[in-house]
Amino acid sequence: MKLGADNETLAENKVLILYLLSIIENPITNDALYRLVLSIQDMNYFYFQQFLIDLESNKYIINYEKSGNELYEITETGKSTLDLTIDMLPGIIKLKVDETIKGELREIEDESAIRAEFIPLSEKEFIVKCKIIEKNVVIFEIQTLATSRDQAIQIVKNWEENVGEIYPKVLQMLNEKRKEEEEQKNG
Repeated sequence: MKLGADNETLAENKVLILYLLSIIENPITNDALYRLVLSIQDMNYFYFQQFLIDLESNKYIINYEKSGNELYEITETGKSTLDLTIDMLPGIIKLKVDETIKGELREIEDESAIRAEFIPLSEKEFIVKCKIIEKNVVIFEIQTLATSRDQAIQIVKNWEENVGEIYPKVLQMLNEKRKEEEEQKNG
C-alpha cells in the first residue's frame, strides 16, 4: 500500500484501527495495536503511525502515558465516527478481526506481562528494572545495580525466563519477615 493510494483505502485502514480499538476493552500500547493490525491486514509501520496521528488530531482516539506505557483508546467521537463509517470496512476484514482478536490479545497480554530492561549509568554500572504488568498497570517492580553489561544481561534473562519462580520467592521472603515480627509481638 502506498500512502498515495486512493482515499478509500486510506479511510478503510483508519476505520480498521477504530474498529479494533472499539472491540478492545482496555487501553493498548502502540506496539500491541500495530501487532493486532498486522494480524488482520498488511500495513506499513510508518503509514500506521501516520494513521494514528490523523485519528488523534481529529479526536477519534486519545493517547496518554500510564505506568511508563503510552496507551491508545477510542473516544466517544471516534465511536460515533465508527458507527457512520463501519460499512467502509469489508465484511471479510470484520470477520477476520472477530476470529483473531481474542487469541492475539491474550498472547499480547501474556507477553507484555513480564518486562526487564537495563539502563547504562556508566561503562561499568547499569540499572536493571524488572517488572510484572497486568492490564497496563505495574503490579510488581524491582530495581538493582549491575556492575557489568554481562551481569545486566544475565539479570534480564533470568527474570524473563524464571519470573514464575523468582516473584513468588520474593513475595514469600517479604511476608516471612512480617510473620516473624508478628510472632515476636504475640509470643
